[in-house]
Amino acid sequence: MKPYAVTEANSKGRIYENTPHPYRDAFERDRDRVIHCSAFRRLEGKTQVFTPGQDDHYRTRLTHSIEVAQIGRTIAKCLGVNESLTEAICLAHDLGHSPFGHSGEEALNIIMAGSGGFEHNIQTLRVVEVLEHPYPAFPGLDLCYETRLGLSRHLSPYDPPHSDECIEKNCSLEGQIANIADRIAYNCHDLEDGLRAKAKVIDVPQVWELEIVKRAVVELREQDISDGFIRNVRVSKKILDSLVSDAIETSVKLIENAGIESLSDIYQRSEPLVGISNDSDSALRELESFLVKNLYKSEKVRATTEEVAGWLEKIFEYFYENTDEIPGYYRSFEKEYGRMRMVCDYISGMTDRFCMRMLEELDGRE
Repeated sequence: MKPYAVTEANSKGRIYENTPHPYRDAFERDRDRVIHCSAFRRLEGKTQVFTPGQDDHYRTRLTHSIEVAQIGRTIAKCLGVNESLTEAICLAHDLGHSPFGHSGEEALNIIMAGSGGFEHNIQTLRVVEVLEHPYPAFPGLDLCYETRLGLSRHLSPYDPPHSDECIEKNCSLEGQIANIADRIAYNCHDLEDGLRAKAKVIDVPQVWELEIVKRAVVELREQDISDGFIRNVRVSKKILDSLVSDAIETSVKLIENAGIESLSDIYQRSEPLVGISNDSDSALRELESFLVKNLYKSEKVRATTEEVAGWLEKIFEYFYENTDEIPGYYRSFEKEYGRMRMVCDYISGMTDRFCMRMLEELDGRE
């Protein structure tokens, strides 16, 4: 690995437990701890764009996280940095997401307005540091400092920066890779899912006018793909491949031009050293704007999420008044964090399906 990569030798280690493993390094163990935790498994039942259960072919938060990890590993390998750390951050980056996607997050943030609010990146750290409890001697997953740093500095156009207690100006290259891998993954795959949607959410002719799509179509023209489904998949994959290649080439130049020689050099630079070229960024931003207007905020998608605020308010009110029905481990946090945060922790970890079952039970009691 490059001298500026994170390694066990330059890691700040764990908070509680630092006994080396005989055949896995610290960051491989972090990756495995994420994969084996219950919050990771529940991502299978949480909305990416389309609610799970509408169609088995749509992405969920779980499949999205896996796809981000695969992109992240490719970039990390080509940049000569720690692939296992990159993978751990990528796999964990959405652990704090609420049920029902960003609509659920907005609803919980409103409910928690007077009690610290709710933001999924902050909640991700809370999940790995407090809420998961597979070990008898300490709370959380006890991930390495560098893994938690990468999660605390997770950024995208939809993930605003927030304050943390870390002294570094930036996270490692591994954490920066997770940021760009996430951005590439959700744009390409949300586009693919939107084109796949039976409800015809996206106007296909409009998609074909986007610069980033035009480029992909030109590159695929020689293949003469007549099947619409295959064409849409190949366009999405061509865009993804182009952006990943651009990210690798651009990042190599940024790192070389910055004269980076050590991990400390990375930490002391406020501006990221992993990214895409200005030309690709402009084209990707056009796609992002299109998806916001025509997919995330489209009537057909919003129609399935407009009721989310009412659903979560109802569930929240019930558990606030009936805390004895909340699992004991969550109840143990009430004294330290307050009842509002305790209830929020429990509800934010629910899957979409579990929430819907709770609503059916509550409606049946009325």
